Amino acid sequence: MALRARALYDFRSENPGEISLREHEVLSLCSEQDIEGWLEGVNSRGDRGLFPASYVQVIRAPEPGPAGDGGPGVPARYANVPPGGFEPLSAAPPTTFKPPTDAFQPLLQAQPTPPPPSTFQPSGTGFPYGGGALQPSPQQLYGGGGIYQASQGSDDDWDDEWDDTSTVADEPGALGSGAYPDLDGSSSGGGAAGRYRLSTRSDLSLGSRGSSAPPHHLQHHPSGAKSSATVSRNLNRFSTFVKSGGEAFVLGEASGFVKDGDKLCVVLGPYGPEWQENPYPFQCTIDDPTKQTKFKGMKSYISYKLVPTHTQVPVHRRYKHFDWLYARLAEKFPVISVPHLPEKQATGRFEEDFISKRRKGLIWWMNHMASHPVLAQCDVFQHFLTCPSSTDEKAWKQGKRKAEKDEMVGANFFLTLSTPPAAALDLQEVESKIDGFKSFTKKMDDSALQLNHTANEFARKQVTGFKKEYQKVGQSFRGLSQAFELDQQAFSAGLNQAIAFTGDAYDAIGELFADQPRQDLDPVMDLLALYQGHLANFPDIIHVQKGALTKVKESKRHVEEGKMEVQKADGIQDRCNTISFATLAEIHHFHQIRVRDFKSQMQHFLQQQIIFFQKVTQKLEEALHKYDSV
Repeated sequence: MALRARALYDFRSENPGEISLREHEVLSLCSEQDIEGWLEGVNSRGDRGLFPASYVQVIRAPEPGPAGDGGPGVPARYANVPPGGFEPLSAAPPTTFKPPTDAFQPLLQAQPTPPPPSTFQPSGTGFPYGGGALQPSPQQLYGGGGIYQASQGSDDDWDDEWDDTSTVADEPGALGSGAYPDLDGSSSGGGAAGRYRLSTRSDLSLGSRGSSAPPHHLQHHPSGAKSSATVSRNLNRFSTFVKSGGEAFVLGEASGFVKDGDKLCVVLGPYGPEWQENPYPFQCTIDDPTKQTKFKGMKSYISYKLVPTHTQVPVHRRYKHFDWLYARLAEKFPVISVPHLPEKQATGRFEEDFISKRRKGLIWWMNHMASHPVLAQCDVFQHFLTCPSSTDEKAWKQGKRKAEKDEMVGANFFLTLSTPPAAALDLQEVESKIDGFKSFTKKMDDSALQLNHTANEFARKQVTGFKKEYQKVGQSFRGLSQAFELDQQAFSAGLNQAIAFTGDAYDAIGELFADQPRQDLDPVMDLLALYQGHLANFPDIIHVQKGALTKVKESKRHVEEGKMEVQKADGIQDRCNTISFATLAEIHHFHQIRVRDFKSQMQHFLQQQIIFFQKVTQKLEEALHKYDSV
């Protein structure tokens, strides 16, 4: 006999994978165990999918019907069918399923109001229906966007055998949860000076910590007013919108304490929203890459000297330190494009060309970090720039631990955003700008890829083909000179020498061609590589903003249908505006640095091209003058 349930309310599917329900409709369940407040089953029309568990009442006794009738459309696969078939649901529940005695009391009494979301977790570790070890942590549900997750390893892992080929994500404990305030808003240090408790909590039912409210949770008012609905949750819990904490923030579930120093201000500039400028701008140099050893020479690495202009105190960092910093920043700032680091390399890490190339890539990276109004001022970046790890190991580890336990990540990060007061955004205009920028990034990415390929191919030809061809010409001229020397006429000696000099000039021009790419084309390709990393970040940033816009549209539809209060919909729109302000500010900053960088790089490229051809012209002019005395 199949598991059955009766629909208590109408439910309209709005996302792929959901099915619609009609009140009093009988459904067949694939399992009685819910997945974060959702059940899977088949409705009377044969559609299979997910629906809210709070919208149905599980039928505890077998309904009369033909023997062996499994209901329309019920699949014939059950992973846990006992050898003797199913026992009636009115019998004792299986030993692996032990909900609290009152967990389904509202369902059994068939009250007009829907039951609260189920808070029990069945035993077992199977996915997706099991609980136990695979239960998501609060950080997995509401925070930790981006590629990296907070590392919660021991403090000593900084000095472990961690070479340049490893990443933070590879380290043990890389997926551990960070420190978060409780969802009810409690937090140690709530009364500290300079800390403000901010909450976006609405009247959504959250249940226990780490559980999510069922989508479309209806609330029937005793006064007979129309029911109130909430916007649905994204079924893809691995989407960037969910992992970044954007969904939890927009739905009003973020609650935490924000210090003055954690506030990220967006202001209105002449071209729209932009990040507030850094009042103390600085730059940073990266010099003296030096090979270091430890463990009596068994471990080798390259150390770089960093000197920030605002402190003038040098600190030494390895590539793994940069990698750790990137991981922290990518986790903390879901709506900011953190530039990608130069690529790792498993072999040849100590070769001079690779060290030089990596240093140039790190200089570009540091330049973008220091010029970003938000990234340049964040605590973890300043700790990276100013704490001398080699002389004050304790202070370094304390700052490292603090960064890895940062509470202002995930949904709480959005609480730190401060937007212009009384400034409303036109959602259609915002959506149009975002779509335009999305098209721009796609076109720029394609053209950057094409230019990078062309420049790389042209550089390869200069290093190998052009050099070889010019040397062939030079060798041919020298061959002619050697032939002329056989005449042994005194008056032809000047001509022979001039022709031989011409051959040497072409050899030198070939060498100029081979050396030229590192002067002009290589810097262009380094810049393109950096911006291709930026462009790879923006789909996720746009996805967060698009997800927020979708929730606003859904809430407006509920208001029009009389299912949601206007005040609740306005709260969703205000929080969407916060994300939109930050996204537009980041887009503005991207365009600013893009114009600055490409202007500077194209000027450098053309200047180097002019210098190159001046050197070629000089060689040819020197050869020409050799014939004046013939």
